Amino acid sequence: MDEYLQWLDSLPKASGALKAIQLRGRESLKRLGLPNQAIEEWRLSDIAHLKKIIQYPYVKELNQIFDEENPIKSLVDNKIQIIIDSQDIHKESINLPKGIRHLNQSELEQSLGHSIEKCSFMDNWTVAMNHAATMEVLGLKVEGKNLPLIEIVIPSQRDSFIPTRVIIFVEENAELELTQIIQGSQNSVHSHVIEVHLGQEAKVNHGLLAFGEMNSSLMANIAIEQNARSNYSLTTVQEGWLFSRLEPRVVQIEGQAHTNIKGLQISKGKDQIATHSLVRFDGPEGTLDQLQKAAAADHSHCIFNGSIEVPRIAQKTNANQLSRNLLLSSNARIDTKPELEIVADDVRCAHGATVSQLEEEQIFYLRSRGIEDDQAAALIFKGYCQEILNCLPQNKDKTQIMQKLLRGMRK
Repeated sequence: MDEYLQWLDSLPKASGALKAIQLRGRESLKRLGLPNQAIEEWRLSDIAHLKKIIQYPYVKELNQIFDEENPIKSLVDNKIQIIIDSQDIHKESINLPKGIRHLNQSELEQSLGHSIEKCSFMDNWTVAMNHAATMEVLGLKVEGKNLPLIEIVIPSQRDSFIPTRVIIFVEENAELELTQIIQGSQNSVHSHVIEVHLGQEAKVNHGLLAFGEMNSSLMANIAIEQNARSNYSLTTVQEGWLFSRLEPRVVQIEGQAHTNIKGLQISKGKDQIATHSLVRFDGPEGTLDQLQKAAAADHSHCIFNGSIEVPRIAQKTNANQLSRNLLLSSNARIDTKPELEIVADDVRCAHGATVSQLEEEQIFYLRSRGIEDDQAAALIFKGYCQEILNCLPQNKDKTQIMQKLLRGMRK
């Protein structure tokens, strides 16, 4: 505990537009202490990783911007690329097209933290960690349609703790294609929070690609508010992190909205990669389509905890959740836990979970056609992942991402 408090004391003095949030986050961390496995949502987590996180120094400015040879640098041509370093977002250098602008100070003050509160994230430890450390925020307002894709790149620095924060307000009837790329490097730790507010009839297609390497760690929180008749799609890919905890939460604040969530977790070695999702319907006639996939190799561990809350006001909700998991090693482990809390009585809610190994019949079929075992397994793995990758925003060459996943599994 002394080391934990020392790490908090090492953070920069609270200041700027986020001063109140920083102070609140630091007080929350002192009150909450480090999570432990007696807490239900941390029961399956390797707490030893959290103890290591507080050993890394806080990074004041990234000196590594982006790897020019990274195969996922240019996903599309028609895009705005924003590279975030932890303390300097370089707003003056971002040339935004008509229909997208920076939130002004007043708008930031009114909206910052609103989606966090709506999504019941205020007492969440990873959010408190981000609140305590983040000194800058990227705030955008989207007011049009047929806009370029926004690509937000969050690079890393080895042996450092890196906090970043984004808030996006999507106006009524507006449409947004958004891709986030979070990179890990040796012993880096990322803390990331994004809030997205969708106005009535707004449409957002959101992809988050999180690729770690060499003992890197990620704690990421996604807080989404949907107004009536809005459409939000989220596709996430996590791979390469020694420890990764992704927590997407979506609240349909009036119902009558559609949410589509697709997720892919790939673990190897001794990685632990987790997704803890929550979707809550605070009005009638909302819909959800959720598919979460995980593939675990070697001695790794994948976790999925998917909560759906349907209070009495949310009549005629239609929610479907499916967890499909692939064990690539007899020593790997996958835990999947659907949680449905349904009070409304006029609903259609379904869930399912499967854990399987590579099908011997499929491997035999490919082997009988002259394909070696390793190549056959790679083909099956590729088909397993492709269903999720196909849902990513405007990425015309998903082959590059697939190649990255395949290379990762061969390491």
